[in-house]
Amino acid sequence: MTNAQASLAHLYRVFTKPEGQDSKLAQIEQHLSDNLADFLSRHVVASPRSLEDIEQDFSESLLPEQPQFVSEHAQQLLDKLVAHSVNTYSPRFIGHMTSALPYFHLTLSKLLVGLNQNLVKIETSKAFTPLERQVLGMIHRLIFNHEPDFYQQFLHNAGHSLGSFCSGGTIANITALWVARNRLLKARGTFRGISQDGLLAGMQEYGYNSLSVITSRRGHYSLGKAVDVLGLGRSSLIALPCPDQTLDPALVLKEGIAIQAQGGKVLAITAIAGTTETGHIDPLDELADVAEELGCHLHVDAAWGGATLFSRRHGKLLKGIARADSVTLDAHKQMYVPMGAGMVLFKDPDAGNQVRHHAQYILRHGSKDLGATSLEGSRNGMAMMLYASLHILGRSGYELLIDQSLEKAQRFADMIEKHGNFQLTTAPVLCLLTYRLVPQVVQDKLQASPDLAASINPLLDELTVAIQKHQRESGHSFVSRTRLEIQAYPQQAINVFRVVLANPLTSDEDLAEILAEQNRLAETLPQYQQVILACGR
Repeated sequence: MTNAQASLAHLYRVFTKPEGQDSKLAQIEQHLSDNLADFLSRHVVASPRSLEDIEQDFSESLLPEQPQFVSEHAQQLLDKLVAHSVNTYSPRFIGHMTSALPYFHLTLSKLLVGLNQNLVKIETSKAFTPLERQVLGMIHRLIFNHEPDFYQQFLHNAGHSLGSFCSGGTIANITALWVARNRLLKARGTFRGISQDGLLAGMQEYGYNSLSVITSRRGHYSLGKAVDVLGLGRSSLIALPCPDQTLDPALVLKEGIAIQAQGGKVLAITAIAGTTETGHIDPLDELADVAEELGCHLHVDAAWGGATLFSRRHGKLLKGIARADSVTLDAHKQMYVPMGAGMVLFKDPDAGNQVRHHAQYILRHGSKDLGATSLEGSRNGMAMMLYASLHILGRSGYELLIDQSLEKAQRFADMIEKHGNFQLTTAPVLCLLTYRLVPQVVQDKLQASPDLAASINPLLDELTVAIQKHQRESGHSFVSRTRLEIQAYPQQAINVFRVVLANPLTSDEDLAEILAEQNRLAETLPQYQQVILACGR
């Protein structure tokens, strides 16, 4: 085989044209374009190969000295990377918030990479900046629904922004609390504001001995990162218990009053619209009342559940979201665009000015660049992908997708409850639910003697872990697992299976087979026999 040579001529070809129509990369591209599902089913293999074994393919730390032909490298990627990736397109991959995507995103992704726009600055993006502003306006209107003249005034206003695109919900949540912090500790008198004089000076100026963020134990782990990054400290995140899976407004108010009585200040209440583990939605309207009483920022983390607003039937589940000061959404979840498309929206178009930054060489005063009010600098044009989906699918298309996913989740819940060996642990509010395998004889025993739960649940926990691990390794289907408290066992966390039914390609037959596979696996496991023996059978 001829080796590639490091020459300007070779590099020029790499920058300008493919090796040929019969090259490996061209074959991959054609297969992806013709039938993505077939490509993934052929190349993503289900194998028991361990992560430690896979690591051996990526163990060399020396930089490659000589170039490699594109086709040769593409084959290596197929063998080492693609083969051992996760087939998120599969209708039986229902364990996480990652789904099949509309086919047109493949071609549009190539266009996005080819254009290579940087949305930090109009000089490196031009038309992409007004497009991004328009998309933010569309989603802002979906949430807050102001009058048309509001959007006419602020959509392309250089001095204001309706929000920011970012890589995901983590950055969106940090941005929302960053704005809330700077807005609370804003300039007055000789104090130039926290952004100039710092957190300590701000606390002293306003007389607070602490700043707190209140959420529930179902709050996303990014909130811990946010209070850490913002200098508040992780102990300032007050995660309240939620055996019913939602944040109790009365408990929030009680906690907020106690914080204020001790000389502290509640910076923000972070409500969740679609919790990561169970899909529950906090009582947004009631929490808005509490935020008003405490005089604090209300942020809604709707990274998962925000897309429910597309549904006229189910959008009412998010009643009160329009009263939030800021909202996080992830378009790469239930808006079906590729990874890396998060958003934070602010009700007040002036809010972003609390974190506005300028630089003489790029973010000048008076510019319409959204990079001036975003945490991230260089960003690609992921707004284009959402822009395309909003037009190609339309609100009615998104509505159908949301409605069918919620209906499918309810049907799966019904399957679980009708099956003698499974127990539904949290019913679906959106298209997430949790359950576990509990043999019928064990269910009967627990119902007759509830006190046995303390000794039986740990054995069921081990069974749940074993089933999930074996099912994952078999490669036929995938559900995730988590550990949570439920209403039946408020003082005893249990392990449960967790499923997300957002993939429109997942059928009822797929779901029935997933349960059947779990049931078959369970009967082969020693943990299953231990559970049965513990019940005296």
